[in-house]
Amino acid sequence: MMKAQKRLAMVVLWPSFLAAAMAEGFFFSLFEPEALWDLAPMAIYSIGFFCFWTMCALASMLTFYLVAVPGEHQGPL
Repeated sequence: MMKAQKRLAMVVLWPSFLAAAMAEGFFFSLFEPEALWDLAPMAIYSIGFFCFWTMCALASMLTFYLVAVPGEHQGPL
């Protein structure tokens, strides 16, 4: 059971990590971090990355959930 949970975590977290890195690069190429908040730039980049990662992980988890057809006895993994 634990192996399936680890695999599920990697299936969801790794693509969301890559998508968050791209989203952060795109977002901060358009907006100056100092103009958004009065914090150190590294703190803004870190907060932004974890916010993007959370949003992408939720989207990946929803996709994984929708791939698992409700009538199936065995999941997609």
